[in-house]
Amino acid sequence: MPVLSILGCKILQDEIIWLIANDLQIKRILIVANGNISEFTEKLDEQHIYYDIIPFEKLPKILNNIDRDELTVVVNLMELGLHAVPKILKSEVYQNIREMIPFSNGLLIFYGLCGNVLGNVEEDFCLEKDGCTVRILRDDERVVDDCIGATVGGGANYLKLLKTHSKEPAFFFTPMYASSWKELLNIDKLHSNPEKALKMAKMINDLAGYSRVAKVNTGLTYVKDIDAKIEEYAKLFGYSTFEIIGSQKIFKKCYFSIKDEICENC
Repeated sequence: MPVLSILGCKILQDEIIWLIANDLQIKRILIVANGNISEFTEKLDEQHIYYDIIPFEKLPKILNNIDRDELTVVVNLMELGLHAVPKILKSEVYQNIREMIPFSNGLLIFYGLCGNVLGNVEEDFCLEKDGCTVRILRDDERVVDDCIGATVGGGANYLKLLKTHSKEPAFFFTPMYASSWKELLNIDKLHSNPEKALKMAKMINDLAGYSRVAKVNTGLTYVKDIDAKIEEYAKLFGYSTFEIIGSQKIFKKCYFSIKDEICENC
């Protein structure tokens, strides 16, 4: 088996854990050491999943000495705040792809279009991949819009949901989004007065017409007290809540598709 690398947004860590937990062919899990993995590794520990944390610069040497008859998965999680500036997000993702290609047989990008900056990633690396298959999250027709689009089944269903709830626009919260929205918006990092920043965020949301929060029930339970976290956000902004159903369908399809492809080529 080859080396399958995952370069992903921190907000999709639960989906990555679910895939790892449900793939019995994985023999070794290597996690890139950075500031984005503490919550991820805690969840892996809770699932009794064994892993090694490796500094990025040591990965090539370690992977050169592994048994290529066994499947190794490398996980590199990126920080949430990159979404604030799409051009920086693209630059950081592309740089990490370039650095991961040399030691990977396959590289799955756990992102969507994300501000329309990652839609051409497969084409942009088709000449640079050097034996490494590069893929991004897709539904049956195209690259998914974002983490919510991937969770609700792809672009067509996402658009349907947005149209259905257009009269009372809602924020769609996955479990990780519900527990990480302050980090995603850089509330504490960028503002010396978080309370003032929250008031500003509410004003902007109100002007956009948001009045509700939709809990996307992914079926995953790695985030604790998800209902309480959503209610806390809703109460803070004065929103009502409701629930929609999500799934792991797209993540499963994309993961096993690239895995089957690179295993067949090795």
